[in-house]
Formats: sequence, C-alpha cells, structure tokens
Amino acid sequence: MRHSRGNKKIGRPTDQRLALLSNQVTKLFLHGKLTTTEEKARATKRVAEKTLTTAIANDLSAKKSVRRIVNDKDAFKKIFEEYVPRYASRKGGYLSMVKLPPRRGDGADMAILSFVEVE
Repeated sequence: MRHSRGNKKIGRPTDQRLALLSNQVTKLFLHGKLTTTEEKARATKRVAEKTLTTAIANDLSAKKSVRRIVNDKDAFKKIFEEYVPRYASRKGGYLSMVKLPPRRGDGADMAILSFVEVE
C-alpha cells in the first residue's frame, strides 16, 4: 500500500518522470500557465512551488538548485527577475489549478495551472 507516499508515478519510470516534470516546470515559468492532465498538473504544481520557494532565498545555492530543475536560460532569468520579487513576501500557494472538461480524444481529466495574483 502507498499510504502517505510522496510522489505520484504518473505511469513512467523515474528518469522519464523527472524529465517530464522538469520540462513542465520550465514551460510553466516561461509562459505563466500550463494546460495538461490533472494528474500531471498536481505533480508539476508540487515541484514548481518547491522550486519557487527555494528561489526566494536568492543566493548561489538557491540558483544552483533551481538550475537543476529549470532547463531554459530565459525561464531561469524570468524566475529571478519576475517571480522572486513578486512572491518574496508570500509563504506558499503560488499556483492555482483550475479543472477543465475532459479531453475529447481519450476523456482524460484536464487542468490549467497558473500563478495567482498578488495583492
């Protein structure tokens, strides 16, 4: 049984799952929102929020940790120039997930992942 286990497997081996989540997080930071299946959105949200919380420290160690996840130079710059100042005073909950109707082809539950507006 998988009681209180950390991550969802998303039906992929570990290396493919980590690559998928890394790419999803990179695209999320680059474009500001992401449309994907609900299960992938939940896993991506978890990784993206941890990444942004790490980035808020804004030191060399934080930048190295973020660089391991985010694999695009523009997205990396955008995190530290746009998202860190915007969410520096916030403790968490940077992302919101909105459910969409099922996908037409296979009926998969879809969701949009986007950043919340700061007051």
